[in-house]
Amino acid sequence: MTVNRVTTTLLTALAPISWGSTYFVASELLPPDRPLFTGAMRALPAGLLLVALSRTLPKGAWWWKSAVLGTLNIGAFFPLLFLAAYRLPGGVAAVLGSAGPLFVVGLAALLLGERARLRTVLAAVAAAFGVSMVVLTAQAELDLIGVIAGVVSSAAMGAGTVMTKRWGRPEGVGPLAVTGWQLTAGGLVIIPIAALVEGAPPALDGKAFLGYGYMMLINTGAAYFLWFRGIGRLTATSVTLLGPLSPLTAAVIGWAALGQSLSPVQLVGMAIAFGATVVGQLPGKAAPVADEPAAAEEPFSSPEETNRNVSMDLGKAKV
Repeated sequence: MTVNRVTTTLLTALAPISWGSTYFVASELLPPDRPLFTGAMRALPAGLLLVALSRTLPKGAWWWKSAVLGTLNIGAFFPLLFLAAYRLPGGVAAVLGSAGPLFVVGLAALLLGERARLRTVLAAVAAAFGVSMVVLTAQAELDLIGVIAGVVSSAAMGAGTVMTKRWGRPEGVGPLAVTGWQLTAGGLVIIPIAALVEGAPPALDGKAFLGYGYMMLINTGAAYFLWFRGIGRLTATSVTLLGPLSPLTAAVIGWAALGQSLSPVQLVGMAIAFGATVVGQLPGKAAPVADEPAAAEEPFSSPEETNRNVSMDLGKAKV
């Protein structure tokens, strides 16, 4: 891999690593049982801030494109993820989320012309298997609605990843603005759902303001900027195969900060998932990372074209 590609991959990987801290921050700093309010607080303020910094609004078709992408990546993904997390053991929800790369592999082959290489498929399967070793317990039980919500949330994020790659961004518009558009649109979708399901916003103390500040600026604004930037410069499948870093980070934080133990089986699972993530970044025969993504409306002819906040393992407390 070229230095440029390695740098882009490492920067993109910071997004799922950041998402891996979601459970810790939510459980230690934020009001309990307000996942949709938390989702709205993550997305909308961060989106408005990025739009203000970029000083760029959508034009023409990008109004509805931003709404579609924001709904897939944020507005539908967050509520469905939380529904799965509350109706399923956290481990089951995380495993369903780790299946997201398989959706991306199929959609990328269909919509982007990215060839579904056997190595990529095996890496996606191995990553999901490794994550299952880390997070599943013998007491895990299935709930039909929860399973459906988990699968659909993964499919929504996968479709959002592929469509973000397919549409690119408008000519002359940077990733900061496009990220702001999506986060704003997604937050606007979540707000009425949160009001209907959870009622009035909770009272916030100093810890909550600190937690929401981190979630808005780092966990969402900066993380999604790096994620969408990576989608524009790498293949959709290689980006989404960085997703397992999220539950792995959550497991490490749980061990380091919350005193949770890691069994030998979990350590082996972490090694498998991390190894699959590395394999998923190995390039094919062609396509170095472009210095700048192509204009938004150009077709993506190169085979060099995610997932998800799988570690929002919020079945216990709480993207």
